[in-house]
Amino acid sequence: MKVFHTVSGLRDDLNNDRQQGLRVGFVPTMGNLHEGHLALIKQARESNDVVVCSIFVNALQFGLNEDWDKYPRTYQSDCDKLRESGCDYLFHPDDIEMYPNGLDTQSRVICPTMTDVLCGASRPGHFEGVTTVVSKLFNIVQPDEAIFGIKDYQQLAVIRRMAEDLCMPVQISSAPIHREPDGLAMSSRNVYITEDERPHVTVLKDCLEWIAEQVKSGNKDFSGLELQAKQRIMDAGFGIDYISVSNSKTLDLAADDDLDITILGAMFTEAARLIDNLSIVLE
Repeated sequence: MKVFHTVSGLRDDLNNDRQQGLRVGFVPTMGNLHEGHLALIKQARESNDVVVCSIFVNALQFGLNEDWDKYPRTYQSDCDKLRESGCDYLFHPDDIEMYPNGLDTQSRVICPTMTDVLCGASRPGHFEGVTTVVSKLFNIVQPDEAIFGIKDYQQLAVIRRMAEDLCMPVQISSAPIHREPDGLAMSSRNVYITEDERPHVTVLKDCLEWIAEQVKSGNKDFSGLELQAKQRIMDAGFGIDYISVSNSKTLDLAADDDLDITILGAMFTEAARLIDNLSIVLE
């Protein structure tokens, strides 16, 4: 695996690959890689000739009171995992390489839909940071395909809309949620969960599954189902960000006649914010 810290270095090698007609797959990450990330690399390998992974902890998508400075950074371990998984190129820029003119004057990419609800409501500016850095990475790598995990369902939806709106010549693909043995969605922030909290954090997944079963059985009282799930999570000792029964495409609150529905949730442990989702298709 070749490691690049500069845009020009990575571009030179990728240009040579494209001249040979090779197809480029891309997996953007913030590092602290787990099996979920490696599954994305594997999926990219199956449909592309060259696989690029990026590791960049993007300050632009973190709020003032969020964990950018303490976000887990495990670069050497990440490199070892990527080599074992068959990644060809790692792009690991520093802040100056990605934002040479500074964050304050950085041009921004703004998606006006789906970004002020759910995670966007509790993390103002987050998705502006995501769409800006992803558009920069797409311009740098110029992949044929980019793979994102479904765990960040809203992020996936926003990136798909951005790519469509801006006519980006990249296929946006998704990969299933990778889970721990007990069902907890894998996340780099799971390291923040305390020993006492760990046996109970699957309450979020359990609540989403319960809502899904209720909806599939004909219960269309979405707001009532959301309230009951929130109470169950609070009774388990966690804080609530949101529980939402949403239209899978628009992320608007689901209507009675919607057939494609995604149930999304976010909750707070003592030091972590956990997210999960579950999509269903009604007859």
